Amino acid sequence: MPAASLDTLLTTLEQAKRQFDRRHEERLSALIDNLARRRFPDPRSLIRFHEALLFIRVYPPSRSLARRADEVLGTFAARIEELRTAGADLSAFEEPEVSGIAGAALSACFTYPIAQHLAKRYPEQVSPDWDWEERPDRAGAVLSRVLPLLEDDALVEPNIPFAEWLHNAVPRGRPELNFLLDGLARLEPDYKRQAELYESLRLYLRWELGESPATRTRMRLPARTLFCHRQPLLRRLETPLAEALDSPPLLLEKLPARQGQFILDLARDTSAVRYRELHGFTFGDPARIRRAELGRGVEAYVIGLRPEWRLPLRAYHAAMFFKNGVPIGYFEGLSLFERMEAGFNLYYTFREGETVWLYARALRLMKQVAGVTVFAIDPYQIGFENEEGIQSGAFYFYRRMGFRPVQPEAARLAAAEERKIAADPHYRTPAPVLRRLARGPMIFDPHPSPRNQWDRFEVRRLGFEVQRRMAQRFGGDSLKVRQAMKRTVAAKLEADIETWTKPEQAAFENLALVAGLLESLARWPREERTALAQVIRAKGGPDEGRYLLLMQRHARFRAALLRLGSPTDAAS
Repeated sequence: MPAASLDTLLTTLEQAKRQFDRRHEERLSALIDNLARRRFPDPRSLIRFHEALLFIRVYPPSRSLARRADEVLGTFAARIEELRTAGADLSAFEEPEVSGIAGAALSACFTYPIAQHLAKRYPEQVSPDWDWEERPDRAGAVLSRVLPLLEDDALVEPNIPFAEWLHNAVPRGRPELNFLLDGLARLEPDYKRQAELYESLRLYLRWELGESPATRTRMRLPARTLFCHRQPLLRRLETPLAEALDSPPLLLEKLPARQGQFILDLARDTSAVRYRELHGFTFGDPARIRRAELGRGVEAYVIGLRPEWRLPLRAYHAAMFFKNGVPIGYFEGLSLFERMEAGFNLYYTFREGETVWLYARALRLMKQVAGVTVFAIDPYQIGFENEEGIQSGAFYFYRRMGFRPVQPEAARLAAAEERKIAADPHYRTPAPVLRRLARGPMIFDPHPSPRNQWDRFEVRRLGFEVQRRMAQRFGGDSLKVRQAMKRTVAAKLEADIETWTKPEQAAFENLALVAGLLESLARWPREERTALAQVIRAKGGPDEGRYLLLMQRHARFRAALLRLGSPTDAAS
């Protein structure tokens, strides 16, 4: 079949996948059947077919088309093997936008916990990829502690055959990665030291995906009722975002730990096949996972962190989204008081779907879970040092939902661009202007406080203040500043922290660094100091949601940190 004919069929399918009526459903079915009978001569055309089928599986006009999409997706490992046998260059399957297709492979440098996760779940499919070794000198220094006599080679020779050294050391039938991880674990009893040792290797792993359930092609939640789209997709919000945030509460269901672990494993897998890792998935607490139905076939799983992996100041929430059983994206929220820094990523395949609706539902969910009402967007999300954000026009995605630029210059520039758009519907903001708009954060605050108090706030300013205190009064000694602040704040709060749990004590040590900056702390009313001790203790408690709730009730502490985290102001 001529390439142009295949290209025409694929283009027609890509257009038809977003049309929802009976006539187009029949045409869509015929297109899938036609293409399913074809042989694909190159990876690019096969990738296009895969992505269109996966979109149809997530946004099906009928149950029969969803089943048909799954049937054809089930042939992709064989199709890729056919290309491999023909000698085709398969590197296109490893590009981040499309990686994770059944039958393909990828090489990536993962962190220690994800390497452990993959070694446990896919021992025969994941192995060290020495072709990507970046630091042979460092690898030799670390591996010589596991492989006897390796120094004789690694310390003096320029090209070390690490693969051969490891191959000779591994007992028959034992996966090489598992052998290596076990060897490193024996060297260091402390988990964080093990992680530092492994990650110093900068070791790439080769993952031969095969028919793995981790692939984008095959990953599904257990059988769910399909939501079929009989009408055009939702392109915008039916109500303003402020009203959407005040919609009825969502039903939240806490999962048993075993089910929570299952969801965590899926979240790690679906991230890893896309070269991604998320702190909340890597260190999520399986006993603290809640499920919510967002509507239109979408389920969200909200994930909290295990206490030992929490952030020092901000509360952390992650969420994984599945639509009709297929993972479609994730959310990361970092909260202090009522303000959340919101990070949202919808996977490439589904960005022509109901993105605006899903984002609004995600914010509604976070408002309910964390009690937050103000949402901030980091400049990276809208294109700062992120060309993908520029190309997609991310600034206007948020702007149309009601987010506003924080920096005065960006606000003026946005207003000027909006006047041009209103005057000429064909006008498009040039990329250089989008880059200027992306230099600062955006914020959504449905009930702004006087002078928009959260506009200039940055959590890192709190850290900068602590560093200055450490430099000025403790000679730059981090141990001394920690000990002094811990002792001083405990006395001012009259808190017997020796009776607290270890996670609560760890939380106190971190938050005391900030509380110790508040010169007036000792003069606060006793009930407010007691309440602050409860806030800090909750940070190390079972659920960070309580930490946020108690924070949000402590007006004096909120005002003090707002001043500390905003420029040119001092703490009270």
